[in-house]
Amino acid sequence: MLTRRELLKVSAAAGAIAIVPACAAKEPEKGEDVSPAEDLMREHGVLKRILLVYREGIRRLDASQDLPPQAIADSATIVRTFIEDYHEKLEEDFLFPRFRKARVQQDLVDVLEAQHHAGRTVTEETLHLANASGIATQDGRRALSTSLAAFIRMYEPHEAREDTVLFPALRTIISPNEYDALGDDFEKREHELFGKDGFEGIVERVATIEKTLGLYDLAQFTPQAR
Repeated sequence: MLTRRELLKVSAAAGAIAIVPACAAKEPEKGEDVSPAEDLMREHGVLKRILLVYREGIRRLDASQDLPPQAIADSATIVRTFIEDYHEKLEEDFLFPRFRKARVQQDLVDVLEAQHHAGRTVTEETLHLANASGIATQDGRRALSTSLAAFIRMYEPHEAREDTVLFPALRTIISPNEYDALGDDFEKREHELFGKDGFEGIVERVATIEKTLGLYDLAQFTPQAR
């Protein structure tokens, strides 16, 4: 079974062959691996989709509408296992020490790491509240709504700052070879934790939750002309 990085190499090579005329066929160029920054940004895409689920949860809770608590519990479980225990651990183990050693973006790294710890506390509260008994009362619904809102409020600027400041700066503090090796380290850990489906399997789980809440159809978010 090929890994995602290996599949991208094969696809890139196949594309190179397809576009070269037969009379000028050349040895296909080696496809590029998924870079560490791209890997982390893709994982942020998963988080963004979870935040959309959380927003829908807040809307329903505040409007006293029906909300299947399992959808929120499943989302928070993905946050716990994929975002906090995997994605954030990559940052804490592989990125933050390098920035501190290079004395680059140290203040930002300190805030980001503190927010990781705060986020885990909020997720624990969400997991505690996201069940039938937890939302059976108005107080319980209000507490869950508050927990979801706190998570969104912190993680929207958190991931935006990483995508626009921290991840782009990574190339400036390590060598190209070390940068490429990080991508291999990331993928190895991903498949150790999540099996052969890895990232793609997590995306499928998020899509299932979106379908449960009627959020999967992307076209519904397009503004309608007046």
